[in-house]
Amino acid sequence: MPHPSNESLTNRWPALLVLAVLALLPVGRVAELPLAFTAIAGAVWAWRERAQWPRGVRLAALLFACYAFAALLSAPTAVAPMKSWSTVAAVLRFLPFALGTCFAMREATLWPRVIAAAAMLVVLWLLDAWVQMATGYGIAGAATSERLTGIFGAGNLKLGPVLAVLAPFVFVAARARFGRAGLIAAFVFQLPPILLAGSRAAWLMYALVTLALVWREARAPLRFAAWCAGALGLALLVAVLAWWSSAAFEARVGRSLLALEGSAGALDEAAAGRLRIWHAAERMIAAHPLTGVGVRGFRYAYPAFAEPGDAFVDPQTDEGAAHAHQIVLEVLSETGAVGLALWLLGAVAALRAWRRAGAAARERALAPALALATMCFPLNTHLAFYSAWWGLLFWWLLALYCAALGAEDTGGA
Repeated sequence: MPHPSNESLTNRWPALLVLAVLALLPVGRVAELPLAFTAIAGAVWAWRERAQWPRGVRLAALLFACYAFAALLSAPTAVAPMKSWSTVAAVLRFLPFALGTCFAMREATLWPRVIAAAAMLVVLWLLDAWVQMATGYGIAGAATSERLTGIFGAGNLKLGPVLAVLAPFVFVAARARFGRAGLIAAFVFQLPPILLAGSRAAWLMYALVTLALVWREARAPLRFAAWCAGALGLALLVAVLAWWSSAAFEARVGRSLLALEGSAGALDEAAAGRLRIWHAAERMIAAHPLTGVGVRGFRYAYPAFAEPGDAFVDPQTDEGAAHAHQIVLEVLSETGAVGLALWLLGAVAALRAWRRAGAAARERALAPALALATMCFPLNTHLAFYSAWWGLLFWWLLALYCAALGAEDTGGA
């Protein structure tokens, strides 16, 4: 395949394939099609240009090794061998996809348009969410009685986490196009849909993204405090309006405030039952400390470690909660201390690549870097990182991060 030339984005079919993965995320497994085509292109590129790979390829390969070997080493002793081995097999698609992304986006001049295109996709989802807020209906149908569901629909409650994780793309694109006014507008525009989507994990992620960008903008403690005060004031205003206008949001906040009672039952209720899941995960870790119960084996091991009468246990299927709902507990319970060590190695490698990169590379990688940092922030609840859907989004972001740090300025316009 030829080296990218100075063509427009519309003629960059590999870059469009990468963006198509994001565009098709709300459709479910259909997003696997552009991922597969990008992976095939990546494999061909890697062979044809094996003498001169983009700089991001080595980082992508190292991060993939950490992620995949954690899963692989957990499979031989897994409680559900078929599920774990099939997960290991499915994980393999992410390496050629990441390679394809690094090759497709190795020209630095392409990156402003890539970030802008990704931001526009998220903005379209936000517009649909605003329509659903106003009318009760969006492209994917009606919202549930408890949450705004947006483009993902009532049967797939991922709107809040996805919007929060992808918020950096909107912020970065708005800042580049409209300056500080764009940052403020982006903050206000994204906040109501994320609040009304009802995911408290998404609220925290959005707050983290905002804090990181405010610090980047302020660069001084006093200005940072002033910007934070302004952002908090806007957030409180929107939250009060949401409290008055949405019974579901009021109920969500009321459930969160139960934690202030301090009792174990109140804390579990405030956490939507996750305390029970986390205690079961701790017992799994104690029983399988080295390699865990096997990647994606959490639900099959859960009944053996749950307390009597646990509502998450289905007596008909003898399965329990699908995953640990927390990244550290997920990695430890399913892949053990070995898996956690590999994940930490990957985190160190990603951070070292960031520190060693130049200012231009960091600017390109800012949006995916912030998205990954908030997605993996350990003091939060999480979706499953080895699941087909969340794992795909995770690797889409990782691939962009590696490609952005490894892109080179060819001197074109």
